[in-house]
Amino acid sequence: MVPHVLIADDDPHIREVIRFSLAKDGMRITEASDGAEAVTQFASETPDLVILDVGMPEADGLDVCREIRKTHQTPILFLSARDEEIDRVLGLEIGGDDYVGKPFSPRELSARVKAILKRSSAAPAPERQTLSHGELSLDNATHTAEFAGDPVAFTPLEFSILKTFMTMSDRVVKRNDIASAAYDMNVHVSGRTIDSHVRNIRVKLSEAGCPSAIETVHGVGFRLGGCARA
Repeated sequence: MVPHVLIADDDPHIREVIRFSLAKDGMRITEASDGAEAVTQFASETPDLVILDVGMPEADGLDVCREIRKTHQTPILFLSARDEEIDRVLGLEIGGDDYVGKPFSPRELSARVKAILKRSSAAPAPERQTLSHGELSLDNATHTAEFAGDPVAFTPLEFSILKTFMTMSDRVVKRNDIASAAYDMNVHVSGRTIDSHVRNIRVKLSEAGCPSAIETVHGVGFRLGGCARA
């Protein structure tokens, strides 16, 4: 199927650059010029991925992301002209999958989009359909997760990172290991970005009743902890 991408940015030139780059890669494009239109277009078009400018009128990209995350785990990539760490971290913490600063390379943006789409539509590994650790289980076939029998919703990237922990449950997982497995090393990923995604996974598992699922090994990385209901 042809991937469908929603581009939401109030700058028509930015939309044109992204549209040209992604269309050249065979993707179908829908556009929105502000946050309110982005929410409307998302509801009517249900795209495979959303590119959101943080600084849009009507509703900014962060607000649009929050609205989408109420009902969908569709991958979201943020764009922003502001190069402040707090913006990047906040965008990832509320459910964004990636963050690209302006000005950006269309080629890099396209690579990031393709990497995210690949993760979200990846075929299950034939050798192991289900991964389990304590009361936590991941189903590769349906891309779903459960803790103690209750479903836990993760974004495609969060699912890939958690899957990395599950397949390396007997060792300390370094940030480079996470980037290599979850991002396929297609793009550079900062340690702070990895930390933000791990923090999101921790919060979701804690809310499900497992506050100690991922432990920090200071100066090294992370490891999978006890996965039993507290």
